[in-house]
Amino acid sequence: MRNLSDYELMQLVKNRKQKALSVLYDRYGALVYSFAMKALRDETAAREIVQAVFLRLWTTGSGYDPEKGKFTSWLLTVTRNLTTDYIRQQRRESLGRIQIDRERLNALPDQHAESPEEHIVRHSLREQIRHACKHLSKPQQTLLEHFYWHGYSLNELALMYDQPLGTVKNRLHQTLKILRRHLASEGDS
Repeated sequence: MRNLSDYELMQLVKNRKQKALSVLYDRYGALVYSFAMKALRDETAAREIVQAVFLRLWTTGSGYDPEKGKFTSWLLTVTRNLTTDYIRQQRRESLGRIQIDRERLNALPDQHAESPEEHIVRHSLREQIRHACKHLSKPQQTLLEHFYWHGYSLNELALMYDQPLGTVKNRLHQTLKILRRHLASEGDS
């Protein structure tokens, strides 16, 4: 089963094959944990996010579509959404703002042993993203940080920036297009 593709494993997960979910967890549990830990800086919360992500894979009716992109991108989107929901819930409960140190965001925890290949792939992807972000203006970088890492909704950002919601949506869309274009050109080289 370990030789199956991510898509094939997800098809088995849809058919309630626990072993397939276990293989996906073995492949990507550390990645999901690293992403959650980077955003939350709380080991217990990061573990909760990992559990929630794989529970979502098990219970959701919709799934990964290889025609729309890489499995890891889809999985990290699920992780980001659940992490954002967690951050918003914590913010509502504490009625305060979560401050995330930029340097902490750049430091990935090294809690799980990864193969040399995984380390190289992760390092390469991190460098591609860093390089692509250099093409963004400071306001664009701040918008991404607020939306993806701090968990602000588009409505909250519109209020924060004192701009119409449509303007904020358009700015985010344009920022993502620039980032995507530069990531694609990085992948070609």
